[in-house]
Order: sequence, then structure tokens, then C-alpha cells
Amino acid sequence: MAEIICIIGTKGGTGKTTLSHMLSHGLTLIGRRAACVMTDEYREPLRPEGRRYVMADARSAEAREKVVETLRELPGWVGVLDGGANRTDTDIALYDLSDIVLLPFRDSPEDIRTVLHDLELFPRAFAIPSQWPKNRWQRDAADRLLACIPADYRTRLLDPVFAQSA
Repeated sequence: MAEIICIIGTKGGTGKTTLSHMLSHGLTLIGRRAACVMTDEYREPLRPEGRRYVMADARSAEAREKVVETLRELPGWVGVLDGGANRTDTDIALYDLSDIVLLPFRDSPEDIRTVLHDLELFPRAFAIPSQWPKNRWQRDAADRLLACIPADYRTRLLDPVFAQSA
């Protein structure tokens, strides 16, 4: 039976798609079979060429249910559901389908405000600082933002995924 991870969140531009593909790729590097499942109906599917993982287009509710049902029957697989922004109903549906829920956010007060809302809405979810700055001064400022997260949510805060420049 496959494990299902969803990467969701209310705010756009937090790195949901980037994190979904990085996670899918990383899983294959450690010997797991992975499928990156696009659920954002406002995005065009990325090309599958050169990827170590399977890509699935599940931009409709029907397709999403079919893809997850198929994945659930595959032993040893991991499905990574790539969410979109500003789709609370879809996020709730993805949350209900998933074993692990990740809420990426960036180093801005707006992202902090939004991820706190999402942590309240999704009690099993973990917040993950994404595209976190590596520059010492930017990192210090970003880490001060993390200090604003209430203690109640700190156990659900994962280590940052740092930005990688091309």
C-alpha cells in the first residue's frame, strides 16, 4: 500500500510545486518508487522527460480519486500530491486522502500569518520553511520570523529547506 504525502497551503508562491518535485526525486534516490501528482487545475503539467519519478495529472476531483486509488494498491510507492493556492475545499480533500501533510511557507510575515491559519485548519499537518535563505543576514531575519510562531505549533515545525541558486 502506497503512502500519500500532500503538500498544500492557502498562499501561493511558497514552494509547493518545487518541494513536491524535490521530495519525489529524493525518494527515488533512496530507492523508493514515487509519483508526483499534480492537482492544481490552473497549472500546465510539467514534462516527464528526464525525471526519475512518475508524473500524474490529477487536476480534477475524479482524476485525483482515481490516481490515489491506483497508488494505494502499489506496495512500496509514495505518492506526493502537489496542491495549489487559494483552494481550501481542495486542500481539505487532499488532507483527507493523505498520510502526511506538509505546509510550506517562506520568510515573510504574510507567509507566517497564512501558515498559522493553515496549521489551525489542518491539525495533522507540519509546517516546513521552504526556500529558506542561506545568506547569514537574511537567515537571521528569517529565523526571527520563526520565533514569532506560537509555542503550541513549534512541535509541528520542521527544519528549513534552504534555497538553492542555479
